[in-house]
Amino acid sequence: MMPNPPDPRHALAIEIARQAGQLTLEYFQDASLVVEQKEDQSPVTRADREAEHLLRSAIQDAFPEDAILGEELEDQPGSSDYQWILDPIDGTRSFISGVPLYTTLVGVLCRQEPVIGVIAAPALGELLHAASGQGTWFEQAGKAACRAQVSETHSLEKACLVTTQVDSFDHRTATDAYRQFEAAAAITRTWGDGYGYMLVATGRADVMVDPLMNLWDAAAIAPVIEEAGGIFCDWQGEQTVEHGEGLATNPGLLEQVLSITRQFPAPC
Repeated sequence: MMPNPPDPRHALAIEIARQAGQLTLEYFQDASLVVEQKEDQSPVTRADREAEHLLRSAIQDAFPEDAILGEELEDQPGSSDYQWILDPIDGTRSFISGVPLYTTLVGVLCRQEPVIGVIAAPALGELLHAASGQGTWFEQAGKAACRAQVSETHSLEKACLVTTQVDSFDHRTATDAYRQFEAAAAITRTWGDGYGYMLVATGRADVMVDPLMNLWDAAAIAPVIEEAGGIFCDWQGEQTVEHGEGLATNPGLLEQVLSITRQFPAPC
């Protein structure tokens, strides 16, 4: 079992991701929950906002000098080298549909580089956390924490590939990328959002591909994948959380995945 994280930001990120995840469960599968539409037509609920308030309040109390960027509330500037990146419910469509494959994402950047990541799936009792040089650790309800490791699959024809939403490839003008992946992989599923990356980090899936991503989707995911021995990068192979797209896989599959995604550069 991993000892208590030596970095206080790492320890806080784990704790508040757990707390925010528990808060979301109070509203999960509640038929009376009101669903609103944001300007981009994506759904949002009081569970999203209350969970982000919880996260922000704990961060501000512990590290008032740190900046905060979250999906639902206004940016908070800071004076330190650190910025917290928050997505209180990644997979709100799953959440409002009563599907347990949503996650709470807490990431920390230091000088714009991702150094801490937590992915919590509260409805499943699963949590992954990572910090630079500390490995990725997998917690499941009722079990001791263990090291997480990406798969050793070396061929797409034997791989399980997951994504968030098939029509997101259309919005990216990359419909054929999905078709190529579907033809090449042994299994393709839409077990997506943050949970898809959990599956890759724990070796239960081999590839996760997102044509469209926001910083609050990517910041927590990159350290979790990389500390589990995998690679998180954009569609051209650059290891970044800033390019509005992403993929995660193991080193043995990377070039096979990139041979498809590199055909579809990001729109100007």
